[in-house]
This record gives sequence, structure tokens and C-alpha cells, in this order.
Amino acid sequence: MSLTLSYVVIGLSLLVAGYALVLLVRDRLVDNPLFYGSAVLALVLVGQLVGGCVALAQTSRDVEGITFVGYLLTAVLAPPVSIVWGVADKSRWGTGVVVIGMVTVVALQLRLLALWGVGPGGLGGG
Repeated sequence: MSLTLSYVVIGLSLLVAGYALVLLVRDRLVDNPLFYGSAVLALVLVGQLVGGCVALAQTSRDVEGITFVGYLLTAVLAPPVSIVWGVADKSRWGTGVVVIGMVTVVALQLRLLALWGVGPGGLGGG
């Protein structure tokens, strides 16, 4: 699994979450830049899903495959689900759902790194 791509995903997720938090504080609804940022993140996550599955198939590491792929799939689904929910909820908390969805992606990335053995709680290595 690409460590660099995981860090890019974490950075993008935090960027989108930060923008959504600004909208939340300003009592604004989901807007186009938030939608597009989430869409870019979702596309990067689809690439990570494909790359992660290929890496899992080729690795000699002791990785729990079902859990690993489950986290990858959940990470891919979190941005679009949170955006759809955020657009459907016309209150300020719809934007709050997007913040939570993006923070969830960060948590999933950290867990993926740990499962792969290179992140917090991992076994080390590269």
C-alpha cells in the first residue's frame, strides 16, 4: 500500500473537513467547492482502493485482508454518502455531517496504515 497516497488522502480529507467546518461555523449549506473537493477525494480513494487491493494480493505481509478491504471500501463510500446527506439536510448540521464524514476518512486511513504495519499501532517496516 502506498504510504504517500495515504498521507495525500489524509491531507485532502483534512482540507475538505476544514472547509466544511468553516461553512458550518458560518451557518452555510453545502456549496459547490465542498462538493467538488469531496468528489476529488472520492476519486483519489477509488485509486487507493484499486492500488490497495493489488498491493494486498502481492504482499507477503500478514495483513487481515477482509478488514483491510472493508476499510478501503468504507473510505470510498464516506465522502459521497456524507455529501448526499449534507445536501439533503437543509440545516447547518448537514454541513456538520460532511465534517464527520471527512474525519472518518482520516480515521480509516490511520487504521489502514496500522493494519498494513506502518502506522500508529503497526509493526513497523515500509
